[in-house]
Amino acid sequence: MTALSFRAAAPSDVPHLVVMLADDDLGAQRESVGPVLDERYIAAFEAIDTDPNNELIVAEREGRLVGVLQLTFIPYLTHTGSWRCLVEGVRVAADARGAGLGRQLLEFAIDRARARDCRIVQLTSDKRRAEAIRFYESLGFVASHEGFKLGL
Repeated sequence: MTALSFRAAAPSDVPHLVVMLADDDLGAQRESVGPVLDERYIAAFEAIDTDPNNELIVAEREGRLVGVLQLTFIPYLTHTGSWRCLVEGVRVAADARGAGLGRQLLEFAIDRARARDCRIVQLTSDKRRAEAIRFYESLGFVASHEGFKLGL
């Protein structure tokens, strides 16, 4: 099996990434996949791409997109004014799951956080994603806090 490569996402990747994000029960409920790409995805990509504290990273194997995640670097006054890296939108293509790609993708994210001098890497996972939670725990993530969200 050929190695993964990681790079910043390009505008032409967005339609493929949306399909990947929608490719499970929870993603299918919140993403909009259709014959025409919703323009809000392009606007979100442009906002991410132009923000120096955001990175949308794709994983490729043999020229095919097989993974994605977003990194947001956040300055905090707590922890002696340190930075954190928030990991969001982690997804591996359905037909590529179970081969260790997710681990490589998260290890890449952790290395990026170290390179940006972050003290903490944090993420959330829907409580219904039991396999994802076990996966994050296997990487050393600890469910140390109770998270809250308010839909608007």
